[in-house]
Amino acid sequence: MKILMVFTSHDTLGDTGRKTGFWLEEGAAPYYVFRDAGIDLTLASPKGGQPPVDPKSDLPENQTPAMARFKNDPDAQKVFAHTKLLKDMRSEDFDAVFYPGGHGPMWDLAEDQDSIKLIEAFYDAGKPVAAVCHAPGVLHRVTHKGAPIVKGKRVTGFTNAEEEEVQLTKVVPFLVEDELTRLGGLYEKRGNWESFAITDGRLITGQNPASSTAGAQHLVKLLTSGHASTAA
Repeated sequence: MKILMVFTSHDTLGDTGRKTGFWLEEGAAPYYVFRDAGIDLTLASPKGGQPPVDPKSDLPENQTPAMARFKNDPDAQKVFAHTKLLKDMRSEDFDAVFYPGGHGPMWDLAEDQDSIKLIEAFYDAGKPVAAVCHAPGVLHRVTHKGAPIVKGKRVTGFTNAEEEEVQLTKVVPFLVEDELTRLGGLYEKRGNWESFAITDGRLITGQNPASSTAGAQHLVKLLTSGHASTAA
């Protein structure tokens, strides 16, 4: 079984001058969920190489067991440092695709034509698409049968309240909750920073960093047991 993980290459938080990228927990936790399940992983990003890590994600208060494991795993660090070029990835080579969040994807992957076409190719081929935290924002220009991919689907993603709490409401290109709702998604959420992931058909979304493990587990379950709609 093969999963493609797609990371951002964007490292600037709007015009604030501050750094961003992918949220480390959202890369590390799913990586180990997949690896521990015996899944063959390929990591890719628009620019290839080392994807930028949001420095805030590595602050002392944000440390998790998965991150500690990653920091003591030179093999995993090497994999992350050498992501492949997104434009070279093909849906037929994988069973599913997973997008970690962080604010970075809001700027590059959300508008990246290679990413948009790749997600559509996965979905049109009947393969699962998963995204957590801000990464559901990468779906906002993705369509299926002429309609937004999220239309009529139960979805979640970083909430307006969570964005307000980190004081970036006026910085991000759009608010994930508002955009998923505007596109016709049946948006659901739990309390700020609570773990929450949804599977609807072959679309999986997670609300926030704490949901990255659950989102990855949903994807493994979907791949190993068939299609189902669940929330946890």
